[in-house]
Formats: sequence, structure tokens, C-alpha cells
Amino acid sequence: MCPAGDDVLAPFLTDRSQYLQDVVQPLQDKEETVYVVPNSDAEEYVARRFPNKHPKRVGNSLNRVRSIQAFLNGLSLTFQRNRSQGLDATYHFTFTGAEERRATVTIRNQRLEVLEGHTGEADIEVTADSQTWLGFLAKERNLLRSAVLCGRI
Repeated sequence: MCPAGDDVLAPFLTDRSQYLQDVVQPLQDKEETVYVVPNSDAEEYVARRFPNKHPKRVGNSLNRVRSIQAFLNGLSLTFQRNRSQGLDATYHFTFTGAEERRATVTIRNQRLEVLEGHTGEADIEVTADSQTWLGFLAKERNLLRSAVLCGRI
């Protein structure tokens, strides 16, 4: 939550350091639970930056997506910049079946880019039935048994 709404903007603009001391610092010092994905950049950051916060591990939200569009949108929200250090890869996704889609996902220099269609040369090409892929993300389907061996991924 950002405390700098329209009703408190004037004090922030008038004396930023005083505002940070009076409003922001108490929020940073407040003991409370912060929800984080296990082994994520956020978990490491909260532990290092906010000693009064209590991290509580929660699941990755990609396992609840119900469409390929939601999966592609969710990648940028769940991307772990620090964990991607040294990774330089381009993925081409081709989704078939109920939700046909082509997308390129590039991870380079600790940045993620998701593009429509296939762009550039892929290091890895994934072709999957869209419903099977969503079932895999939701942990409803075993990737090897129900998808790869049956030819759905």
C-alpha cells in the first residue's frame, strides 16, 4: 500500500525527508506478515531489508491461471530477477487446442520479455495443448506421464 495518496501529497512535496520519517519509516518498522514465494527475490529482500516483518511463504500464483493469456501475463509478475543471473535463453511457446497461441519468452541480463508470436531463434521450443499446459501448471497433470508420453507437450 502506498501512503502517498492525493490527500497527503502536499506534505510529501513540502518536506520529503520529514514525510519519510513521519509516515514511511513507521510503516517500514511495523511488525507484520509479508507474503512471499519460497526462495524468491522477495523472500530474500524482506529478510534483509525489513527485520520487523515476518515472511510467510505462499504458493506461486501461476498454478491458478485459467488461460494461456493469464499464464503469459503472469510470467512478468512471478519473474525472479536475481535468480535469473547468468541465464540467457529464448523460449518459443506454441499452444494448440482450445486456446491457440504463439509466444516468445526471452530471459537475458536478468530481464524478462514476453512477445506475441515467435521472434528470433529459440534455445528451447515448447509445443503444448493449452489445457494440458494449464493442468501441468496447476499440478493437476504429471508432465511426463500425461503430457509428454501422450504427445500433448
